[in-house]
Amino acid sequence: MKKTVIATTNAPGAIGPYSQAIKVNGFIFVSGQIGLAPTTGELVDGGVEEQSRQALTNVKNVLASAGSNLEKVVKTTVFLKDINDFAALNTVYGEFFGADCPARSAVQVAALPKNALVEIEVIAEE
Repeated sequence: MKKTVIATTNAPGAIGPYSQAIKVNGFIFVSGQIGLAPTTGELVDGGVEEQSRQALTNVKNVLASAGSNLEKVVKTTVFLKDINDFAALNTVYGEFFGADCPARSAVQVAALPKNALVEIEVIAEE
């Protein structure tokens, strides 16, 4: 098994001892992304829609650095601070994933890093 660490400056750096993504056996496992702006390392202004848009942009940029894209995403997991934000998340999610959406789980969690409102991780094909 050959494991490749993926890192890019087009997405926020890891906040702890983990990689932005790992490529292995034809798949890319992208660590959870929150709505951090890569240039500042701070959450973007606004609510769950703005943070979701930035988190998915970060996912898109990590995938691009690994030679993949959103069309190759097979599974997403969404962590919401408040499940009542599910509809707002879906509005933004639909902007990034078209007709053949990946499988998805969405759960409410007690807290997220930097007090974010949403975190999104994905698994994609190379």
